[in-house]
Amino acid sequence: MSRTALLVLADGRFPAGGHAHSGGAEAAVKSGRVADAESLEEFCRGRLHTAGLVSAALAAAAALGVDPRELDAAADARTPSPALRVAARRLGRQLLRAARATWPSGELDAVARAFPKGAHQPVVLGLAARAAGLGEADAAHCAAYECVSGPAGATVRLLSLDPFEASGVLARLAPEVDRVAERAVEVARDVVREGGDALPAASAPLLEIGAEVHAGWGVRLFAS
Repeated sequence: MSRTALLVLADGRFPAGGHAHSGGAEAAVKSGRVADAESLEEFCRGRLHTAGLVSAALAAAAALGVDPRELDAAADARTPSPALRVAARRLGRQLLRAARATWPSGELDAVARAFPKGAHQPVVLGLAARAAGLGEADAAHCAAYECVSGPAGATVRLLSLDPFEASGVLARLAPEVDRVAERAVEVARDVVREGGDALPAASAPLLEIGAEVHAGWGVRLFAS
């Protein structure tokens, strides 16, 4: 395992397209639910323990070698919002392009053929981690961290929030990110033995509703 490979995969400058997505923060800002560092922290905490847990478990299971078609179907079933499904596949397609160029892999090539419109991003993330020689814990940590770092970065732009405050939010959430990643790994190991039904289905209705509202805006700063 290469710690440097983990840093490359988790780096916000990795060309995976995440910079164009706010993780629901844009809709939350417009609705007034996120207005400062305190409300951003609460938003990120809620996202972490719902969508973040599901994403981290999917990524860890993919890194363990679970069939990506089974995981992609499970991700679809756990994403009620059509707008979020489209966004997840768009991000998955972009991440797959970046991963194939960075860590060439027959497994990644096979996924590109099987999902020409893109697989769900957490599934691709786990496969990218696997191609980079990383393990399921690394994949889970990447997914859990992305779940909060994306909205934090977007809010700096949306609210002109002090970047130091946004970084403070991520630092305070770090212990919870670790716990969510650890739980996701436990679940992923259950998936290997029991199948996709063992994956969590933690829901975040406001994220789903916000995504549908956001998709209908004529002018927006972020794609999702």
